[in-house]
Amino acid sequence: MQLAGKRIIVTGGARGIGAAVVNAFVEEGAHVVSLDVGDSASIENNNGGWARSRVCDISDSESVTAAFAFACEHLNGLDVLVHAAAIAPNATADAITLDEWEKVFAVNTRGTFLTNRAAYERLKDHGGRIINFASAAGVMGQPGKAHYAASKGAVLAWTRTVAREWGPLGITVNAIAPAMWTPMYDATRASMSAEQLQQHDAYMAGQVPIGGRLGEPARDLAPVLVFLAGEGSRFVTGQTLMIDGGMLMLS
Repeated sequence: MQLAGKRIIVTGGARGIGAAVVNAFVEEGAHVVSLDVGDSASIENNNGGWARSRVCDISDSESVTAAFAFACEHLNGLDVLVHAAAIAPNATADAITLDEWEKVFAVNTRGTFLTNRAAYERLKDHGGRIINFASAAGVMGQPGKAHYAASKGAVLAWTRTVAREWGPLGITVNAIAPAMWTPMYDATRASMSAEQLQQHDAYMAGQVPIGGRLGEPARDLAPVLVFLAGEGSRFVTGQTLMIDGGMLMLS
């Protein structure tokens, strides 16, 4: 019960990694509101934890304002924001259209700005935690996803800056870069030929020291988020935590 009574907003909590994080928080006794463009399931736990949902477009200022007002009313305040919502379309750099570029930045970068600022307004008087989802793509680049990589690079720079500005108020701001097996990854694998899949799996076996494959969100990611959302992370801020089995090692 590391998060008993903690009041938490999770963006992108309807599916995949976000849903695993919501479930882990509820198991630890937290009260959670999931914000997503799709509906999330409500959860009740006999340990006092629960989760509700609200539809929200994180790229739209009015939608974020309304969703945070709803969430904080139901939570009776706010202690933690986990900002996981993002999009990651495929396109080579020479083929990205301006509309595609602006859509990715609207969701991934403007969405970070809007949600973090909304959380700040609720945390500035008593402190709390903001955890942004970044990506290794924002550190080292990723062929076929130049707009996504650029947007996540912006998220990393924002995270480090507001960690410095908001730290004196007791607000920690960290980023995580996960490498997890999700339904989206299943779809990517399903689109590969047998030969491509064999080459991909051989590549991953050489890139991931722990297990040779992407991690499982509930087992490998959620416990780290529980720590970052809790009291034990009070002295950790401005960091980028690679939760990727050792794919990208930074010094």
